[in-house]
Amino acid sequence: MANPTVRGRFVWHELYTPNRTGSQEFYGKVAGWKVQAWDQDPEYQMFAAKSGPLGAAIEDRAGTPQWLTYIGTTDVDATADAATRAGGRVQMAPTSLPNGSRYAVLVDPQGATFGVHASASDAQPDTAAKTGEFSWHELASNVAPSAAFGFYAALFDWDLMSEFDMGPTMGTYLIFGRNGRQLGGMFDHSKQGRPGAYWLGYVSVTDLEDSVERAKAARGSVLVGPMDVPGGDRIAQIMDPYGAFFALHKVAAQGAAAGTAKPAKKAAAKKPAGASVTKKAPTKKAPAKKAPAKRAKPAAGKKAKKAPAKKTAARKPAKAKAKPKPKPKKKAAKKAKKRGR
Repeated sequence: MANPTVRGRFVWHELYTPNRTGSQEFYGKVAGWKVQAWDQDPEYQMFAAKSGPLGAAIEDRAGTPQWLTYIGTTDVDATADAATRAGGRVQMAPTSLPNGSRYAVLVDPQGATFGVHASASDAQPDTAAKTGEFSWHELASNVAPSAAFGFYAALFDWDLMSEFDMGPTMGTYLIFGRNGRQLGGMFDHSKQGRPGAYWLGYVSVTDLEDSVERAKAARGSVLVGPMDVPGGDRIAQIMDPYGAFFALHKVAAQGAAAGTAKPAKKAAAKKPAGASVTKKAPTKKAPAKKAPAKRAKPAAGKKAKKAPAKKTAARKPAKAKAKPKPKPKKKAAKKAKKRGR
């Protein structure tokens, strides 16, 4: 039976950056996102695609620039407890938002940081990602993908949809999903000598080459691609001007389900190529600790008005001291935000 709840969906993305204004301008040029203040806290500035809010930018000059991704759950506290029992840890304890929602930031057994969010409102329809939204999520870990998958499958009830052998230097690429829809992939990048673990989000675009050119013109750096991936899609991995990693994804056929192709798989296979990737890719991946010290967040979704925290990009989970920023505490008391999808 299909799972109608938000459990297992990627619901929000927060960018931790040393220059919020500059980052907003960059992503506006590359992804077409607008800036929208959260009605419950004007200081919390969200990124909005044509379909609605999908993330937010938080200025953090002390931590590592990165994206932090939030995954939906129906019970944040229970998910945090389950993650701890499975070998993970809690980086930011479950916190309530003004609208009754809750969120927390966790770290998996290999060090990849991610957030969880439970919305107080009813779940929105589960549809394929639209242009400008995050359409694929990839976990680069340091263990066999099947081992990494077990942790997340237990927390979010994800399904193992397929596996691909990418050769001796790349190993297996595992594709996971829910309700028959592919959501992302996992692979072991330690085979290439890269330590740590991190999540990388892919943003759906209609013209990959043009988007890449806009990223370069706005002082972004291309780490991988543009390139084709199995299924006919094309992808490129980018580092924004302030050091955060993310990727662009062009679906082969318009209207195709958001994970039809395997962006991650190909991206992984090609990361080893190019000095730029070796230099700029986050080789020092340690559990992102600083990113999560923020306020509330709107749940991803077209009508989201609040925000869940964000994920990191190509190999760069923040490593700051997991010390909650002054704002998060303020928010909890004041009522942060976040709306479910």
